[in-house]
Amino acid sequence: MKYGFFRVCSASPDVTVAQCKANADCIIKCIHKAAERGARLVVFPELCITSYTCADLFWQKALLNSAMEELFRIIKKTEKDGCISVLGLPFAENGFLYNCAAVVSGGKLLALVPKTFIPGGGEFYEERYFSSALKNAGETSVFINLAEIAQNGTSGSDKKNESGKTCEIPFTTDIIFKISGNDDFAMAVEISEDLWALTPPSSRHALLGANVIANPSAKSKIIGGSEYKKLLVSSHSARIAGAYVYSEAGHGESTQDAVFGSDNIICENGTILSESKAFEKNDENGALIFADIDLERLSQERSKASAFLQCEEASKFLSKSNSYKTVWINLPTPSKSDLKLERNIDPHPFIPADKDERAARCREVTDIQAEGLAKRIRHTKAEHAVIGLSGGLDSTLALLVTCKSFDMCGIARNKIKALTMPCFGTTDRTYENACALAKQTGADLKTIDIKDSVLKHLNDIGHSEDEHDSTYENAQARERTQVLMDIANMTGGLVIGTGDLSELALGWATYNGDHMSMYNVNGSIPKTLVRHLVTWFAEEALKNNEKRTAEVLKDILDTPVSPELLPPENGNIAQKTEDLVGPYELHDFFIYYMLRFGFSPAKIFFLAKQAFYGVYADKLILKWLKFFYKRFFSQQFKRSCMPDGPKVGTVGLSPRGDLKMPSDANAQIWLDELEKLK
Repeated sequence: MKYGFFRVCSASPDVTVAQCKANADCIIKCIHKAAERGARLVVFPELCITSYTCADLFWQKALLNSAMEELFRIIKKTEKDGCISVLGLPFAENGFLYNCAAVVSGGKLLALVPKTFIPGGGEFYEERYFSSALKNAGETSVFINLAEIAQNGTSGSDKKNESGKTCEIPFTTDIIFKISGNDDFAMAVEISEDLWALTPPSSRHALLGANVIANPSAKSKIIGGSEYKKLLVSSHSARIAGAYVYSEAGHGESTQDAVFGSDNIICENGTILSESKAFEKNDENGALIFADIDLERLSQERSKASAFLQCEEASKFLSKSNSYKTVWINLPTPSKSDLKLERNIDPHPFIPADKDERAARCREVTDIQAEGLAKRIRHTKAEHAVIGLSGGLDSTLALLVTCKSFDMCGIARNKIKALTMPCFGTTDRTYENACALAKQTGADLKTIDIKDSVLKHLNDIGHSEDEHDSTYENAQARERTQVLMDIANMTGGLVIGTGDLSELALGWATYNGDHMSMYNVNGSIPKTLVRHLVTWFAEEALKNNEKRTAEVLKDILDTPVSPELLPPENGNIAQKTEDLVGPYELHDFFIYYMLRFGFSPAKIFFLAKQAFYGVYADKLILKWLKFFYKRFFSQQFKRSCMPDGPKVGTVGLSPRGDLKMPSDANAQIWLDELEKLK
C-alpha cells in the first residue's frame, strides 16, 4: 500500500484439539482469505497447529511429527499468497520441547522463535511440557531434515547437514525480520506470557529496531480479563512506539477447565486499531480482524523519542545486539495499490469522538489553560486581567478561562476588564453577545468605540476610508491592541490573548495587533477544539441552572467566524473567515498531520480524502491544502515572536518549545509535490 501503510491480520482459526491436519486446512484457508484482503502479515494463536489445550498429548511423538508435517504443508500451500505468517506449534530439540512460533513466507520456513516465559500456575501448566528459550541460550539455529518430513512426517532434527536433505533454520528469540525494499518494516516475535513478564522480550526487540511485534497467544476467558489485555497490549505498544499484533486461541479449544475467547487486538502506539468481539466467529474458518498500521508514523514517533537514543538502560540491552539475527524477506509488492484503508481516519483528530471522553478532555484542557494563567497572575501580582471581547468564539473562551483562573486565585471576577471596541465591521449581534457574556460572568464591561480614532489615524497616514484593504483592516486590530495595552498599564493588569492555534498556523492575525498579548491562553487550542470547549461551557452552565449564560454561548456558537473588519451588509456579518481561508476543520486536520508526524503533502491529501469523503470534493481539499502550505511558511515570522501561553496537546507552535523554524524557509518543495497530485 501507499504512504507507509502495511496491512496486518490477527486470525483465530476454528481448531480441533490434536487434529493437526484439520487445523492446517483451516489455517491455510485463513491465510488465503487474509491475502485476498491485502494482508501482508498474518498472526495466528499460540500452538494453533496442534491446538493449545492438548495437555499431556504434547509428549506424544505422533502429535509432534504431525505438527511439523502440517507446518510444511501450510508453507507449500500458501507459497503464492505473498504474505508473512506467524504460526504456533510444539518443537523438540536436543531433548527439550519448546513452544514455538514459526515464521513463514514465500514457501520457506524463515525461523522458529521459542517462548521465553513459561507459565505454571492455575489453569496454565506449560512448565509440565515446555522449556524456556533460555534453555537454548547457546544455540541459535537448528537443522531440519525436510526430505524426511516430506516422506513420513518426522519432526526430528539432526546436525549431519547432508546436502539437499537438511536446512539450517534460525532458532532464537533474538531475531528481527525485515522486508527487502521496505526500510520501515522490522518485525519481531514474542509469545503469550512473554508480554506479561516484567521485562518482555519485545522491549529489547524494539530497542534493536523492531517496530512490529507479533504475539501468538492463548489466554483463557475470565471476567475482566479482556479489558486488562487491551490495556496491557495498548500500553506496551505505546511504550515501544510500535505496532502490536496479538492473536489469541478461541473456537475449538478444549473447554475442560477453561474457555478461550479469541480476544484479538491490533494496536499502534497505544491506539487500538482493531479488536475482535468475545467469542466472535466472523468467518467460516474462525475470527479474523484487519488493520493498516502506519509504519511511517511509527518511524516519525521514534525519531522524536529520546528513549530510543539516550536511555541508559538501552545500553544494557544493546550489549546483546551482536547475538541478534536479521532475516530478510522477499515479499512481493501487492497487486492492488488502491485498497481502501482498514483503519479509521478521524476528520477531527483534536476532538475525542466519544461524548464522555470529550467532556473529560474539555475539562482537562480548560484546567490546564486556567492553571497556566493563574500562575502568571500570581507571579506578576497582576491586579486585573484585560480582554478584548468581540462576541466571537476565541475571546469568549479566553474570558471563560480567565474567570476560572480568577476563581482559582480567589480574586473577584469584577477585576476582569472586558472591553468591547466596536468599529466599522461590528454587528449588533456580536456586540450584544459580548455585553451579555460579560454581564453573566461578572466581568467589568467597558465599551470604547474606536471608529474616530481609526479614522483619524487613516487620515494622518493619507489612507482613504473607502479603500478596504489590509491597511484599513489592520489599523482597527492595532488600535484595539493599543487600547488593551494602555488599560492594562493603567490598572496593573495583564492583556489576555485570544488568538488560537489555527489562526497562528495560517498567520490569520494582525502582526503586533491581535497577534500580541501578555499571555495567550488559546495559543495551542485549534479552532475545532475552541468550538467544543465553548459548547462544554454552555452545557456546564445548563447543569448549574445558568440558563441565560447558556443561551448567550449558544448564540455565539451559531455566529459565523469573522474578524468583523469590513462594514456589515444589511446589518449582517460581511466578512466570513472560512470563505476566505477555507474550512477550519480541514486546516486543523492538515496542522495535526504535518506537525505531529511530519507527513508529506501527498500523504496528508491521501488521508484527508478518506477522512472527509462525501463532505468535501477532492479538488477542494487540494485547493485548501495548497493554501495552507503557502500561508504556513510565509507567516512563520508572526509565530517567532508569539506571546507565552500554556501548551495543552501534542501539537504546538511556540518557538520556545514546539516549532523551531526559520522565518525565511521556502515552501517550494511542498508546493511542487502538491502540483503533481491529481
